Amino acid sequence: MNEVRLEELLAPGVAADDVPELAPLIQARPLLSAFSTLFHGSEAEVLMRLLVLREIGKETDAPRWEPEQLRQRFSFLDHVKLETVLRRLRSNGLLEIGDDSLYALSDMGRNAVAAIGMMVSFSAEDDLELGFLTAQLAGLQAVGSVTPEALGHLLGKLNDLAWHFEEAIASGSEFRIADARRRLSANTRWIEKGTEVLHELLADPEVPFDLARIAQRIGLAQSRLARVDAAFQRAVNKIEAQRVTLGGSGISSSDVAAWLRSLDVRKLAGLAVGCLAPAPELTLLAGGHELLDRAEMALSEEARQMEADVALPSAEEAPSRNQPEQEDLRLLQHFSQRLGRLTEPGQAPASLAQVVTGGGFPAASYRLSLLALLADGGGEGGATPADGPIGEFMRLPLEVRFEAATVKVGEDEIATMSAGLVGAHGSLPAPEVVPVLDDTSTESSASLSDPA
Repeated sequence: MNEVRLEELLAPGVAADDVPELAPLIQARPLLSAFSTLFHGSEAEVLMRLLVLREIGKETDAPRWEPEQLRQRFSFLDHVKLETVLRRLRSNGLLEIGDDSLYALSDMGRNAVAAIGMMVSFSAEDDLELGFLTAQLAGLQAVGSVTPEALGHLLGKLNDLAWHFEEAIASGSEFRIADARRRLSANTRWIEKGTEVLHELLADPEVPFDLARIAQRIGLAQSRLARVDAAFQRAVNKIEAQRVTLGGSGISSSDVAAWLRSLDVRKLAGLAVGCLAPAPELTLLAGGHELLDRAEMALSEEARQMEADVALPSAEEAPSRNQPEQEDLRLLQHFSQRLGRLTEPGQAPASLAQVVTGGGFPAASYRLSLLALLADGGGEGGATPADGPIGEFMRLPLEVRFEAATVKVGEDEIATMSAGLVGAHGSLPAPEVVPVLDDTSTESSASLSDPA
C-alpha cells in the first residue's frame, strides 16, 4: 500500500511551509514517528508493542536487557512475533541496542512510556481528561514552562463540563442530574488543584499577558462550576416535589424508573407484550343524550341553520344615564340652614365655636373649611355654581372673621380652635387669618382628642 505524502493532502498550489499550523508538527516529526510506530496496525499489534515497551521500561535497577532475558520475560509471546516487535521498536528509535548487544529504552522511548503510563493511570478516574490536563499543567508550572496551548486545553475542558452540567439540569432527568453531580464531585479535587496552579501563575508579576488572559478566563469557568452544585440541588428539590409514591408501598416513581433502566432490551420488550397495540383501539364514549343531540343537528334544518349562522347581532346604542351620580350634600344643606338664621334682621353674630361644633371632629373640620372658603371671598361675585346646594351656600350674605387667638372648646372631639365671628354681610371686618383646630394632647393644629 503506497504511503500518502503530505503534499497530496494539501489544496493545489499550497505548500507545507505556507501553513503556519503545520510548523510545530513538522518539527516534532521524530516524536510523532515514534507514536506512529506504537499505534500503527491492528489493536492486537498495538497492545503487544505497548506491553513490550512498558515492561522494558519498568526495570530501573538494571535498565539493560539481554536478548535471552527478554525471551524469558516474554515467554508467553510467540518468539517470532516478539522478534518482530523488538526489531520494529529498534528501527524507529524507541529501543536502543548497544555494542554489547543489550537492549535499553531510548530517551524518546522513555518519554513515550511515561506519557502513556500517565494516560493509563488516569483512565481509572471518572474524568480522564480533566485530571490529565491539570496534572500536565501543574508539571509545566513546576518547571516554569506553561504555554498558552496547555492553558487553552484546560479552559476548553472546563467549558465543556459546564455545558454538560447545564444540559443535564435543563433535561429535568433525575438520572442525568445524578450522573452529572457524581461527575462534578469526582472532578472537585482537580478543579481545586487547577485553582492553586492559577494562583501561583498569576502571583508572578512578570507573567506574559496571553497567559494571564487565559488564566483569568479559567478562573471564571471554575467559578461557574463551583455554582453548579447549588443548581443541582434546586433541580433535585424540584424533582422531589413532583415524585409520586405508589400507594402505601413506599415505592416511588423514581424507584420504578431506576428498575426499568436496569433491565436489558429483551426484558423490557417482554414487559411491553400485551400492553401496546399496533394501532389505537377506538372506543365510542357517548351516551343517549349526546347521540340525540347529534341526531337532531343532522336531521333538523333549523338546528343546522342556527349552527351555521355566525352573523353578529345588529348594533344598538348603549343606554345613557340622564342624571349623573350626586355626592351626599346633606351636611352642607344642614349647615346652610344654620347659617341662614344669622342673616335674619337683628340677629347677632355668632362665634366660630357655636357655628362649627356638632357631630364630631370630621364634621367640624368640614364646616370650618366651608367658612374659610367664605372668608376668602368665594361668595362675593366669584365664580360660584349657578344652582344646587353648593351655589346656595356660596351666595349666603355672610362675613367670617378669623382671629390669631385660640379658644378652648373641650368637647365634641375638639380641644381648641381659632377664635372668630360669623355674621351678616357688612357687619364685620374681614381680616384673613388661617383657621386652626388643636388637639388637647398635642400642640399640632386641626387634631382630634380622644374622649376617653
